[in-house]
Amino acid sequence: MDDLTGFQRDLLYVINGADRPSGQDIKEEAEQYYNADINHGRLYPNLDTIVNKQLVEKGQLDRRTNYYAITDAGKDIIQERRDWENQYLES
Repeated sequence: MDDLTGFQRDLLYVINGADRPSGQDIKEEAEQYYNADINHGRLYPNLDTIVNKQLVEKGQLDRRTNYYAITDAGKDIIQERRDWENQYLES
């Protein structure tokens, strides 16, 4: 996970916590967390990056709307991050 940005990592968490969210769903959740507007030029290139790294799969809900789903590799990355964080939180 060391080659992901914090924003990309946060997108993984959002996608993991939802059932096949659309890009708009992910955008809304991220905007709530960051308390700021997130434009398409930031969101979709970062989604494409985590799709290309095979951490997330992308599919079509309809002709205009894509969905995103976490892969096993994406879940593994999240768990590795949690394990790493916990070693500092538990002491």
